Amino acid sequence: MTVQTLHHPETTTQAATEWWRGAVLYQVYPRSFADSNDDGIGDLPGITAHLDHIASLGVDGVWLSPFFTSPMKDFGYDVADYTGVDPIFGTLADFDALVARAHALGLKVIIDQVYSHTSDEHAWFQESRQNRINPKADWYVWADAKPDGSPPSNWQSVFGGPAWTWDARRHQYYMHNFLKEQPQLNVANPEVQEALLDAMRFWLDRGVDGFRLDAINFAIHDPKLSDNPPLTSNGKRTRPFDFQDKVHNQSQPGIPVFLSRLRALADSYDGDRFLVAEVGGDRANAEMKQYTQGDRLLHSAYGFLYLYADHLDAELVQKGPAMWPGVDGEGWPSWTFSNHDAPRAISRWSEGRDEKAFGEMAMLLLMSLRGNVFVYQGEELGLPQAHVPFDRLVDPEAITNWPETLGRDGARTPMPWRADAVQAGFSSVEPWLPIDPRHYPLAVDVQEADPTSILHFSRCLIGLRRQYAALRTGAMRMVQAGPLLAFERGEGDETMLCVFNLGHSTEAWVMPEGWRVVEAVNVEAVATAALPPLAGLLLAKGE
Repeated sequence: MTVQTLHHPETTTQAATEWWRGAVLYQVYPRSFADSNDDGIGDLPGITAHLDHIASLGVDGVWLSPFFTSPMKDFGYDVADYTGVDPIFGTLADFDALVARAHALGLKVIIDQVYSHTSDEHAWFQESRQNRINPKADWYVWADAKPDGSPPSNWQSVFGGPAWTWDARRHQYYMHNFLKEQPQLNVANPEVQEALLDAMRFWLDRGVDGFRLDAINFAIHDPKLSDNPPLTSNGKRTRPFDFQDKVHNQSQPGIPVFLSRLRALADSYDGDRFLVAEVGGDRANAEMKQYTQGDRLLHSAYGFLYLYADHLDAELVQKGPAMWPGVDGEGWPSWTFSNHDAPRAISRWSEGRDEKAFGEMAMLLLMSLRGNVFVYQGEELGLPQAHVPFDRLVDPEAITNWPETLGRDGARTPMPWRADAVQAGFSSVEPWLPIDPRHYPLAVDVQEADPTSILHFSRCLIGLRRQYAALRTGAMRMVQAGPLLAFERGEGDETMLCVFNLGHSTEAWVMPEGWRVVEAVNVEAVATAALPPLAGLLLAKGE
């Protein structure tokens, strides 16, 4: 392998002081992290009690999935009160205690905000649905039926069926991109934007360090309610939603204007508050770039490039840096291999190979990518996707589309803390989702006692990312993309070379002169002329 080292510009003063640039953030799914009151559901005090574990990983912060007041039709992503804590998770005082403890441990706190829709139990919607003349009548997306009584447009919901539900109170349909219990906010309405800004301000005043904006490209719709055209892609289609090109019920030009208002509010607070968007869909790549362009929109965005991929190879990996080459004015990417919405990467990608070996190689790869990194709870333990029997499923998408889509429950099962404890130390009662028996031997206490565990290796890799500016904020250049994957990271005079064998066969490889090994995984002798499957190398230039 011949490596031509490029010159990398020095880190700017601004980038050096932006805590979020290149950060590693640990995602907590509150229902499944730790149950402090033995009701089978995780809660805020449980998270606070285990923040030391998160801090011990060396991450920069924690991202909390929704804990807001909710009827839990979509497990918190159906918000009934943007400024309330649902009683199953605790109280506002519990949240304040969590933030205080996290900050004492040097952790930033990022929370979810769901601005495209609310619960149908939200007071705003309860008022809006009463009639067509109340003060909040236009806070949601309402429309008359067509002359034949059918919905106003052909739009389909993500979870199946039309994106419209009839409401007899107003004699109109209301729109919902997801469940019918998640009515669509009319975010184009200035009053709605002010209310959402007030909600963000509430949490900023309580000390949060940033927000992850859920499904933000759904926030504004085409007011003409034009029908979506069919999608010409030949991709997998398991829902009516998959058959449409969603050009009219998402991705509208008013969204960046709204995002600029969110950014202005965040920037009015001290402490470099951070905004990152979740952007999925057929136009995710372009929208992520659009929503992070310049310095007046979001700081970062992530999509589902890796989250929904069923196979990991060099071709897939290189798509990420190709999308974000680092040109002037470009935003900053974020990456994640696993989260609460997608099957765990080890189960998607290991393809029958040793899961521990694969998990270590994948963690090295994740920590080597240019951008921010999200680590999902249990990923540091190498947890495989849990098996959840059909009679224990609670995810509405999984139940509706079974067995074509396995849903999200298998990635949301409780965190295993102690192998010899009832319910793996998560709770003393049966939890809301069952714990997979395979997770017990991977519990935190078992891995803490084993210096060769993936938990200890994960700490090492996160530490290396913090140690080397080239890994945290450096430029990225592909060197080789098949059958071996190799890329260079560089910052100033510091250059790193990252080499991976993602395949099933041993591949020829000769270590280039002038490099030294910083970290190696699944390879015993780097001086040989070959790399075995699942090998990963991190090399540094010079002595």
